Amino acid sequence: MPESLAQHIVEPVAIAHPLDEFYERTGLELPPIKRVSGEQVPEPYRSLLVHQSDMTSTLENFHQDRIHLHVVGRDRRNGHYYREVVLQTDQGNKPVEFGAIKINLDLFPADAQAQVLQERHPLGRILKEFGIEFSSRPQGFLRIASDALMHDLLKLSDTQLLYGRRNTLLDKNGRHLAEIVEILPPIVA
Repeated sequence: MPESLAQHIVEPVAIAHPLDEFYERTGLELPPIKRVSGEQVPEPYRSLLVHQSDMTSTLENFHQDRIHLHVVGRDRRNGHYYREVVLQTDQGNKPVEFGAIKINLDLFPADAQAQVLQERHPLGRILKEFGIEFSSRPQGFLRIASDALMHDLLKLSDTQLLYGRRNTLLDKNGRHLAEIVEILPPIVA
């Protein structure tokens, strides 16, 4: 198989990981995903996605409200904690992100691990509260057609093109703290 074709086949899984694992586990088919460049992400999504900051503070600043987790699914294996979530505003529970995260719990102090496992606060807030140094490294940007699951979780009435990113959070030693897929709902200006 030509390398370019092999890359095309593998790419949707890589850009969707770890969200792809939740879909597979529940027997759902991952909706169509297209990798796009940062320049192809339209505003206001570009300002919210194309940066090297954490999404927690970015979304809290944009929505002028703190956000919390609504956990849709979870799994824990081999020192990693996986969760599929919707981030919601504290005021009104407005959904502001859908996604999945794979967290390397072994790289966190015990008290931070406990906070992660309590499933109340987004990881970005926990990292800051515990003074854990990290860097955010987007691995790619995506456009995805919403499916029935996203319609329910993001309160959408029909299929829409959504934008997101695949991000990696690294500790100060370059180790992977977390792998994340972050998908934003439609934003009305």
